[in-house]
Amino acid sequence: MFDITSNMDRIRKFLYCLYLVVNLQYLMVNVRKLFYFFILTSFFSASYGQNVPVDFEFNGNGAWWNWRVFENGQNPPLEVVANPDTSGINKSPWVAKFQAQPSGAPFAGCETKHGSDIGSFTIDQSNMIIRIMVYKPNISDVGIKLVRSDNWSLGEIKVPNTKINEWEQLTFDFSSHFGLTYDQLVVFPDFSGRLSENIIYFDNIFDVEYVAPPEEPPTPKDAELSLPNVFSPNGDGLNDFYRPKFTNADWVNWSVYSRFGQLVFKTESLTEKWNGWNSNKPLPDGVYFIVAECGNDETGNIVKKRSSIHLVK
Repeated sequence: MFDITSNMDRIRKFLYCLYLVVNLQYLMVNVRKLFYFFILTSFFSASYGQNVPVDFEFNGNGAWWNWRVFENGQNPPLEVVANPDTSGINKSPWVAKFQAQPSGAPFAGCETKHGSDIGSFTIDQSNMIIRIMVYKPNISDVGIKLVRSDNWSLGEIKVPNTKINEWEQLTFDFSSHFGLTYDQLVVFPDFSGRLSENIIYFDNIFDVEYVAPPEEPPTPKDAELSLPNVFSPNGDGLNDFYRPKFTNADWVNWSVYSRFGQLVFKTESLTEKWNGWNSNKPLPDGVYFIVAECGNDETGNIVKKRSSIHLVK
């Protein structure tokens, strides 16, 4: 006997399964679209961001780029080497080394590969000031040029270094390029003619401005005092005046007495000297006695001394 109810159940189950299959296929198509969209957006965001600062560290930017050297004689390649001087403003362990050849053009330089190295970037408030650290054996212009993907450029901007054999940060103003988009960086480390090879190091392109650390305040020193024991006020221009030797003293107080205990001179001046006179009269040769003290306000120390002075004309 033909069971209509049973067959209808089978048909409903079949149609439901078909519905699930169709929706699953639709879901898979959309998942694939989302996956491809994620890959593409990740790729373009990674490719078109600006890869800075160019610090030549092995986990940073610049060390693994395809730098091309041009117009430099045999075009020795740009090298990444140990920093020749970490005692200055550049503490980075690794830097770029450019060998400017005497047979090279004044505009010998090196450039990144379009796009994939420094990426694509638009000049705005955040990057219109470009800085670079250089270490050079000579004074000459350093040039930086930015190039579009179609090789068009406004040309290089040049700034001379002012120091030799030490690191210096140079600043380039690209505000006139505001709104322009570039994907290549060109560096001219020694923009001048040369009679011999110049080894130039450069580093930290597009880095922040270097600010020197504040100088440590000098350590205050204790006052010191010494008492000469002879002088000859005879007008010959040699040793005609007497004054204790004060070092690091903020204040002084010294007096001279005769051998009878009479006060013949007294001062609290750091610069005043005794000419061997008292009451507008020259004193006779002989032995006199000095009592002196001085101090330093910062350290709080006080030095007191007594001694004899031989006045010999």
